[in-house]
Amino acid sequence: MPDFNHYHLVSSWRLPAPPAAVYHALREVEEYPRWWPQVRQVERLDDSSGRVRIRSVLPYELVLIARERRQDEAAGVLEAELTGDLAGWSRWTVSPDGPGASRAVFEEEVRPGKPLMRRLALPGRPLFLVNHALMMRAGERGLRRLLSSSNGP
Repeated sequence: MPDFNHYHLVSSWRLPAPPAAVYHALREVEEYPRWWPQVRQVERLDDSSGRVRIRSVLPYELVLIARERRQDEAAGVLEAELTGDLAGWSRWTVSPDGPGASRAVFEEEVRPGKPLMRRLALPGRPLFLVNHALMMRAGERGLRRLLSSSNGP
């Protein structure tokens, strides 16, 4: 029987900027609310972790603690362990994708920590997936704008 409380999500963004610029923008997690509307707040807790408050289309908010697991600029990898309303991990992998362009792949493997999400696993799953897809689409648009602006990284 499938585990409806397990999510492995993958999004791939083709961005009009070199990998170093994309990596640096993604590394600055505290700046996400500036360009990603659904990331409402990022609060640094210490040198390697922060509290992230997220809300997309559905009327609920997620609060996560993200703790850095890997930051490897040469490999283009940023990885974090997640606890709180979602538990698991997330990873950005940035690579070249043609002249002056990059591919940023976001992977997330999580289980809901929020009791309501666990209880609504079966009927809510399609809505949670659509909610996530809309959030990722808005993030891609926001990062494109940031990278193409003169104020970008």
